[in-house]
Amino acid sequence: MKNIFFVIALYSLAFISEAKPKKEKWIQLFNGKNLKNWTVKIHHHEVGDNYGNTFRVEDGMIKVRYDQYDQFNERYGHLYFNKPFSHYILRMQYRFTGVWRKDAPIYTERNSGVMFHSQDPNTMPKEQDWPISVEMQFLGILEDGKPRPTGNMCSPGTDVVYQGRIDPRHCINSSSKTFENEQWITAELIVRGDSLVTHKINGETVLEYSQPQIGGGVANRYNPALKIDGKLLSSGFIALQSEGQEIDFKNIELLDLSKAN
Repeated sequence: MKNIFFVIALYSLAFISEAKPKKEKWIQLFNGKNLKNWTVKIHHHEVGDNYGNTFRVEDGMIKVRYDQYDQFNERYGHLYFNKPFSHYILRMQYRFTGVWRKDAPIYTERNSGVMFHSQDPNTMPKEQDWPISVEMQFLGILEDGKPRPTGNMCSPGTDVVYQGRIDPRHCINSSSKTFENEQWITAELIVRGDSLVTHKINGETVLEYSQPQIGGGVANRYNPALKIDGKLLSSGFIALQSEGQEIDFKNIELLDLSKAN
């Protein structure tokens, strides 16, 4: 009888062990100390030239600042993590600060984002303004107080399928509420290769679309050999944006879904 109970106990323990979910192994893309494993590319500058110390690390955050600029001069910048990914969850926190360069285009006020499925920054000519990529766009409230959702989709040099068809708009608004500036917002991006993409803000799903692919406009002066319209984007680089508005980023982490099983 004791042997029977022992066998039953062993089966029970094995079942509990199999049923227990595996601990998720999040990768910390930002170490909180420096820009190790990240590469800067700013419009009008060569890859690796962090003009004006645009991207800097202070107080455990990546800060985007323009206090060393003589003029903005369309210096749209991006800070790329050095490894491409395909299937993953990207999670980070961001906040807008109060300073916007008034010599930057008006649409850049309280405007930033994170690019994904991006081309390698080393393939970008010096005068290419935007990488061929998809953007999870971050917006903050303006002085007029009008609704302004965040976690939107923008598509420099790309297209996406939204509500069953390729959407011709450069940006598609999410369903998120409008947030005050100076507060930390949690953004989560769930990317499944070239199929479904989901945007979440503070834990709530605010936008979904599929089949990210090369196409559309907005990106300029790229190498034409790289812009193969209609080519599905199944992987690429992740990049934080600078386009005239101060912003802080922290707790940048990634769960690689391709290794989940």
